[in-house]
Amino acid sequence: MGSRVQRLFLALLLALAFPLPLAAQAQDPLGRVITPDLERRELTEANLDEERFELGVYYGLLSIEDFGSNPVAGVMLAYHITEDFFFEANYAQSKAQETSYELLSGAVELLTEDERDYRYYSLALGYKLLPGQMYLGDRRALNTHVYLIAGAGNTQFAEQTYFTYTLGAGFRLYALDWLALDLGMRGHSFRHELLGVSKTANNLEARVGLNVFF
Repeated sequence: MGSRVQRLFLALLLALAFPLPLAAQAQDPLGRVITPDLERRELTEANLDEERFELGVYYGLLSIEDFGSNPVAGVMLAYHITEDFFFEANYAQSKAQETSYELLSGAVELLTEDERDYRYYSLALGYKLLPGQMYLGDRRALNTHVYLIAGAGNTQFAEQTYFTYTLGAGFRLYALDWLALDLGMRGHSFRHELLGVSKTANNLEARVGLNVFF
């Protein structure tokens, strides 16, 4: 009797430990392993055009050191040298606010209205990395990548022209094979003496752009 109980107990343990193979063999008279019939999803991927030129417009906020955060609007033109590297030219305009000193004093005006016009143009080299995809539903995939960019140019501010270094990064989402959404950050750095002391201004820019390939 004890031996019989032990055999039943052992058979129960084996059934619990290996339920799928035993069940599969029991259901298939030929002893074949039954696997679930999985339906594969067919995704439509946004393939990129082979055009090397890219033209875009962008809008955002430019933090002009000592002069507040101000709206900025610009245009860009890029040429894709290879799959990973590209040249990018930018031109943008903004207008500086009054400094906190001007606002508190009430009567002091460091810059005239025309001197508050802020313009910059630059030429930079970009590098694309971390390519990926963003999924919309079950059947749509959009290409994405992150990029780094560095370059130089000029900034026109307070009726002066300053040589400017530019560093930045961004995220690009290809909505169509010829259309991309560009979310970017830029840092513009130059030396000036607007407030009577020579200093390096680091002006940060956050922007969103819409680019087309041709």
